[in-house]
Parts: sequence; C-alpha cells; structure tokens
Amino acid sequence: MKNKKLACVALAGVMAVSVLGGCGGSKSGGGRTNSDGTKVVTIWSPTDEPAIEEWWAEKINAFNEEHKGAIQLKREAIVRADSYAYEDKINAAVTSNDLPDILYVDGPNISNYAADGIIVPIDDCFTQEDLDDFVESIKIQGTYDGKLYAMGATESSVALFYNKDMTDAAGIAMPDKMEDALTWSEFGEIAEKLTTAEVAGTNIIMDKGEGLPYVLEQFWISNGTDFVSEDGAKADGYVNSEKGIQAAGFLNSLIQNGYANVDPMKQEFHNGKCATMLGGSWEVATLEQSFPDMNWGVTYFPVADNGGINASPTGDWAACITKNGDREAAGDVISYLMNKENVTSYAQAIAKLPTRASSYDTLTEYNEYPRSLFKEQSLNTDHPRPRTPGYTVLSPGFSEAMMNIFTGADVKESLDQLAADFDSNYQKNYAE
Repeated sequence: MKNKKLACVALAGVMAVSVLGGCGGSKSGGGRTNSDGTKVVTIWSPTDEPAIEEWWAEKINAFNEEHKGAIQLKREAIVRADSYAYEDKINAAVTSNDLPDILYVDGPNISNYAADGIIVPIDDCFTQEDLDDFVESIKIQGTYDGKLYAMGATESSVALFYNKDMTDAAGIAMPDKMEDALTWSEFGEIAEKLTTAEVAGTNIIMDKGEGLPYVLEQFWISNGTDFVSEDGAKADGYVNSEKGIQAAGFLNSLIQNGYANVDPMKQEFHNGKCATMLGGSWEVATLEQSFPDMNWGVTYFPVADNGGINASPTGDWAACITKNGDREAAGDVISYLMNKENVTSYAQAIAKLPTRASSYDTLTEYNEYPRSLFKEQSLNTDHPRPRTPGYTVLSPGFSEAMMNIFTGADVKESLDQLAADFDSNYQKNYAE
C-alpha cells in the first residue's frame, strides 16, 4: 500500500512558535537535516521480540526506499526492562533538549507528556476516514484536552488463563460467557482449591513496574471506583476509597493466603508452577508456539462481588511527535506506520489486537476462541488507564504501595500515602 503522504500541518499562533522553535535545535535528536537536504526522522521505541524487530527493519527499509532523497527513517531500540528505564531516558532527553522526532509512549504517559509540552497534537496526520477506522479505545488513550497526541497500531487485553488439566482434575468448570465471569469470591475459592505445595493457585503480578497498575486497576473499576477522579485531578477518595481498599484487600488476600507468589518465577504459568494467571492477549501466541503440549484455556477477567462491573485492561504503546521533531516529515512517517497494511502486519507480528477495525477482515483468527474472547473484551469491557498528567507519580506510587501491602504493610495507610503523594504533585504542577 502506498503511503498517502499526509503531513501534519504546523500549529498556529504561540504554540507554533514554542513547538516549532525547537526543531533543528538538536543535532543528535529530532529535526535533523543531512547536508544533501534529506530530512532524518528518528524514532525511539522499546526493544521487542525478534518478530517485531524484523518488522521494524522491513518497514524502515521500505519507507526509506520510497522516500529516497527526501526523508530517511532511523530507529533507536531502547531496552525497557521491567521497570522505568525507558521513561528515565526520555526524561533525560527532555532535560538536554535531545528528544527524537517520534517517540513511542506507553498509553497512560501520553497525558503527562502532552501537559508538559513534550509532545504535540497529531490530529491532522489522519483523514477522517482513517480516524473512523480506529477503535475508540486507542483514540481515547491518545487524547488529552480535546486533542489527539498519539496513535498506536495495537491494543491489549488481559484475561484469566487456566491450566485445563488442573481445573479438570479439581472438577472446576470455567465460564464461557461474559455474563458468567468469575466473581472475586469464586476466583479466590478456585485459587485456594488449586494451590498445592508445588503449585500456586494463581499469578496476579505481571511485573513490578507498569504491569501492576495496568492489570490491577480493573479491580478498582469493577468495584465501582478508580485510581483517580474522572478529570484526572484527584486520587484521595478514589484509590483509597472504601471500595479501593476492598479491591486492594482482596488482592492482598491472594498473596497472604499463599494462593499467589509475591515473587513469581518467570513464566510461572507456562511452566506448570501456577494453575491460573491474569495474562495478556499476547500470551496466546506464546503458549501456542513455545508450549504446544500444554492443555490450557482462558476465561473473562474476574468481577467484583454483588454486581461488579465487567472490566478489562486496555492500552498499548503509541507514536507521538515530540517538540523537537520535524512535524511535516514525522507526520509522513506516522501516517505510513499507521496505515491499514502496517497496522495489520504489526498486530499479526506482535500477536496483539489491531487498532483498525478493518484489520479484522484479514486477522480472521480473532473470530475463533481463544482470541475471540480478547476481541470481545476489547470491544465491550475495555478501560484505559487514567488519563492524567500525574500518571508518572501514580504508576510507580501504586506499584510501590501494592508491593508494600503484599509484604505486610497496612492497606489503608499505603493507599492513603499514595493518594496524598499524587494530589500534592498534581496541585503543585498541574492545578490551575
């Protein structure tokens, strides 16, 4: 598919001066032009699995061939690890005014970077026809203060994987309809029943960084609350509300009762060391390809007792144009990366849900279980992480609070401190 070469237009007025004034200010970052007049567009994104690295190499070569003499695309793959190393590198680049043209950002950080002027709007990088083809969740994730700042090729979801041999042996039948999703009590009872001296009943810790708020926020949402207020300005009375304390208390009970490990081994579920796992949609491909002999299934994300809301995580990495970037050239690149062909092939390579509805015409595997369950959740129960400029305080603060709780700290005191830290930071930096 040919690139439409849709370029972003310059911002008007004062914003145009402040944003575009940064272009060309860095010789190693964004806004660089070679001596022959070729614009060099640099992308930063995290390192990934071999299939994705191959995708990047193929697409960069294709773009550069098509735009020879005008634009050349480069990518720096940055190790993210399980914590915040990638974000730390971005923060250092902000300080040194050495940002790339295009920055891949995890969904909940978009609001922070937009509020701080690190990234600029990209509404004009897409036609209305293109925007109509993208699922709502990715547009909501990328919008701050009424403007689109980021677009991604994939969405995500999390559901409850289970070892079918273990559940069958215990006489446990897992739900196959969303309206029958396990309640917290049922989830806890199953985890207890499946726990042995050698096997944990469940795994609720994806990682000890962003994985914790990404997965666990849905327990707050299902219980009728959230981490912060709808406008993203306040955490007190939300993350530490009575319903929030109930959510944290339930999760802590899984750890304290020995049904889940606070330090799970890598691929604990895959290796038969736990019976169930709150795992991402991408795990389907991992299990199919690397553990073909394992007998497993997947069911819906658990809901709170007494009429809890069906909720599931969503959100993924998305491309932004930075304040140091060449907006016209970077706009051409984003339009190219997010066209239907590239969204479809990227989603296929990374084994995640595509953000374009039309991609499902090609990715027909999402019509079949187990992928159909993740598609169903993505279209019906998805809840992006909070859109707040204070997310850079909220995320590590929540991870720290939950790990403290899991290792013996008081639930209410830990959540109260998190709320106080968030509110203090928001009032200092973002309140009008």
